[in-house]
Amino acid sequence: MLGEYYDFPQGTMAIGRLDENSEGLLLLTTNGKVSEAIRSKKVEKEYYVQVQGEITKDAIAELASGVEIGLNGMKYRTLPCKVMKINHPNHLPLENRKIHNEDHGPSSWISITLREGKFRQVRKMTYAMGFPTLRLVRYRVDDICLDLPVRSVQELFNL
Repeated sequence: MLGEYYDFPQGTMAIGRLDENSEGLLLLTTNGKVSEAIRSKKVEKEYYVQVQGEITKDAIAELASGVEIGLNGMKYRTLPCKVMKINHPNHLPLENRKIHNEDHGPSSWISITLREGKFRQVRKMTYAMGFPTLRLVRYRVDDICLDLPVRSVQELFNL
């Protein structure tokens, strides 16, 4: 599927995953050690999340301190993370698609920065707080930010 957008070198792999309903920054590499280092808990990943409803200060504080989610049929408490309410990220090169109709009530945007990445973690976290995720955008990995047009590729460095 990646080959549809660009002629990538043999052995190119995605670092981390974006599910089908998510969008944003996707880093690629041919180096497994680089992939492992970026997926480690040493590297921050920041997501912009549109949630259903007007998120509360209490929900933001609880998300930041860690919430209980389901993971592989077990209960899991997420690690503390950074969470803050943000304005609609108009500056981002987001897919041009309408996710939420105001007839369905208000929505709000938050930034969640974490160092772990469990399966659908951000979606599970906001749902556990009563604010289902409507849109999920990976904005930043470490100091690399999303600032390219949709479906574009930029080589950052060649090891």
